[in-house]
Amino acid sequence: MAAKARNGADKTNGKKGGERRPIGPLKSLQPYLMRHKNMVYGALAALIIAALATLAVPIGVRRMIDVGFSNSHLDTVNTYFMAMFAVGLILALASAARFYFVSWLGERIVADLRTDVFAHLATLSPAFYDVTHSGEVMSRLTADTTQIKSAVGTSASQALRNFIMTVGAILMMFITSPKLAALIILAIPLIVIPLVGLGRSVRKLSRDAQDTLAVSSAVAAENLSSIRTLQANSFEKSVTKRFSNAVDKSFEAARVRMKARAGLTAFAIFLVFASIIGILWLGAQDVLSGSMSGGTLGQFVLYAALAAGSLGGLSEIWGEVQQTAGAAERLTELLTTKSAVENPEKPKSFAAGKSGHIKFDHVSFAYPSRPDSVALDDVSFEIEPGETVAIVGSSGSGKSTIFNMILRFYDADKGSVEVDELPVNEVSLEDLRGRLALVPQDIGLFADTVAANISYGTEGLSREEVVNAAKAAHAHDFISSLDRGYDTVLGEHGATLSGGQRQRIAIARAILRDAPILLLDEATSALDTASEREVQKALERLKKGRTTLIIAHRLSTVQEADRILVIDKGRVSEEGTHRTLIDQGGIYKELADLQFAGASA
Repeated sequence: MAAKARNGADKTNGKKGGERRPIGPLKSLQPYLMRHKNMVYGALAALIIAALATLAVPIGVRRMIDVGFSNSHLDTVNTYFMAMFAVGLILALASAARFYFVSWLGERIVADLRTDVFAHLATLSPAFYDVTHSGEVMSRLTADTTQIKSAVGTSASQALRNFIMTVGAILMMFITSPKLAALIILAIPLIVIPLVGLGRSVRKLSRDAQDTLAVSSAVAAENLSSIRTLQANSFEKSVTKRFSNAVDKSFEAARVRMKARAGLTAFAIFLVFASIIGILWLGAQDVLSGSMSGGTLGQFVLYAALAAGSLGGLSEIWGEVQQTAGAAERLTELLTTKSAVENPEKPKSFAAGKSGHIKFDHVSFAYPSRPDSVALDDVSFEIEPGETVAIVGSSGSGKSTIFNMILRFYDADKGSVEVDELPVNEVSLEDLRGRLALVPQDIGLFADTVAANISYGTEGLSREEVVNAAKAAHAHDFISSLDRGYDTVLGEHGATLSGGQRQRIAIARAILRDAPILLLDEATSALDTASEREVQKALERLKKGRTTLIIAHRLSTVQEADRILVIDKGRVSEEGTHRTLIDQGGIYKELADLQFAGASA
């Protein structure tokens, strides 16, 4: 599983996929287009009608030139002008319809894509986020999807329009003058072959520009999310300089890409028009010799201009398409990244009713980001339903890893973890985590109302149920004192609350889950004496009738536990009650002597 997670992370950061097929990654957008077939067909119909209307203009011009503008042909001229007016009206309506359809598709596809990417990100195990920066992920979720919206809503329709116009104009050129058209066709390979080669270079540069943008976004997100730490350490100037350097690198990569695209556009337009001008010179000779009428040459000139303009526009848009292919490739990498922890194909079901039995059977584990450092080494223990067990040990000994195993954030490399007689990897993640309530040290609060934060993860609750949970967690009084009570919107990460208030909201959240197993991870470690007293009251009520595992550095909080497991270097080195462990004179006694002696001093 560890290898699998590393492979997934490597896949996300890879840059080589699809480089041999410049626009291959754009195929990943096809399913999103097919969700809205009617809009796609409407856009295509409007686009084709607009192209046909444009292609009809040179025919009218030819007839007017050849018939002439004398009074004897006044009715004919008027008829042609009325026809041109009708063509203009059709072109306007078709263009408006095309704009609406493709803009709608751009917005809708990006909305669908963002939803799918976020939904997939939410299922990836912590192993993915151990090696992938959240700022980079957010860049893909925002900047890359915006790039795709621009392409689908504008560039794609323009590219298709220019393609249809190019093909249609060339076809009409053959109908108008096969000789001149054949000469132009012979010149096309001289134009297209260099464009393909230059286009590949532009795509690589576009990918590099997007990667450097992700780096700068990651720097900003990481530091702004820890703004208090940043300012407390007077690190504003250094961080700003670091961000500025990242932005400059992003700009430089974008500048190189823009320079390449500008050169590609100039080269394409020059080749196209140079070829057409040379061929039109030959056409002028035919008019002078009388083998071609002036109106026919005029018609051919207009079609040649349409073909040249469309082909030139196509080459310019090609750079945008290359950039979009890079964005699609990056998003596809996210969507195809497999989680190291997945639901079993045929999940088993827990027995009805509450239990709370936990068993570790010779479990060994190393984090995917640190494969050479064993976090758990042949760990075995069993916890009976309703039992309160404390897990103590020095920092980095493996205490939190035990919780990670129970929650199945990671899978064991060896051995098995069981909850209520079933291995955790044989039941669905939803069922497993539905039997667990976690009160972590670092409380996850969100920029939402207090009520929404309490009911997070438990949908369809009434306000009364939320209030009752808050009362049980000794949180109701301080919540009621807020400006809008339970409707008060908290700052990001609950920054406006004290540590004790955040802990009590987390306990209220755990109460609402009503799970048979309670996991307390340093729930009171950062609290003052008064706050700890309030939180402990709430925890005592929460623990009733539940299996409770407590990770704690403060041994004073675990003395009443039914059992204490002492973890040292990833192994269970001691086990027993507070009194028996003190009498054994091992690691636990050393920890107790240090803490209690320090407290008495």
